[in-house]
Amino acid sequence: MTEFGSLATDLKHIAIEGVIGAGKTSLALKLSKLLGARTVFEQFEENPFLEKFYEDVEHYAFQTQIFFLLSRYRQQQELAQIDLFERLVVSDYVFEKDKIFAYLNLQDDELRLYESLVGLLEKTVPRPDIVVYLQCNVDHLMTNIKKRGRKYERNMSREYIQSLNEAYNYFFFRYKSTPLLIVNADEIDFVNDEKDFRNLAAEILKPRRAAEYYNPIMK
Repeated sequence: MTEFGSLATDLKHIAIEGVIGAGKTSLALKLSKLLGARTVFEQFEENPFLEKFYEDVEHYAFQTQIFFLLSRYRQQQELAQIDLFERLVVSDYVFEKDKIFAYLNLQDDELRLYESLVGLLEKTVPRPDIVVYLQCNVDHLMTNIKKRGRKYERNMSREYIQSLNEAYNYFFFRYKSTPLLIVNADEIDFVNDEKDFRNLAAEILKPRRAAEYYNPIMK
C-alpha cells in the first residue's frame, strides 16, 4: 500500500466540487489514479438540453435541471449499492449542489415543482466522507473554460459565471452535511505541478470533522 493509500483507509467516498472550469474533474482523475480509486463523473454530454440552455436560459432551464437531477440521482443510487469492501470512490460532484443551479436558474413555479421532487429523492442519496470545494476567481474560471473549448460552453457569459461563483460560495460557506475542505485553487496548479498536487492530496486525506480552509500560499 502506498503512503497515500494508507492515509485513505477510512474513506469510502471523496467528492470534488467547484464552479465550471475550477478543475474538479481533473483533480478527481489524478486523485483516483493516485489512490487506485473508482471514479464517478457527471454526464454532461448526455444532457440533450444543455447546449440550448446556454443559448436561451429562460426557455431551457427547467428541462436541463430536471435531466441533471434525475441523472445525478441515478448515479448516486448506483453508488449506494457499492459493496462495503469495494475500493474508494472519487466523484466530481456532490448531489446537494444540484440546488445551486435550480435556485439560480428556475422561475418560482418551476422551483416549487423542483423542490417537491428533490425533497423525495435526496432522502436516499448517500453522503461522501469529505467534500473538497475548489474556490476560484472568475478570471481563473473563464480562462479555463476558454482553454478547454467545449462546444456547449462557448456561449457562457462572464456574468453567468460570476453569478454561479457567488452562488457556490454562498452554498459551501454554509455547508455542514459532511466534512469540507475549501481550497484556494487560484494559488495552486494541481494539474501540471506534481508537488502542488501531492501536497493537496495529503491535505485532502487528513482526518477532519468540520470545515477547513487550505491556502497553499500560506504553507
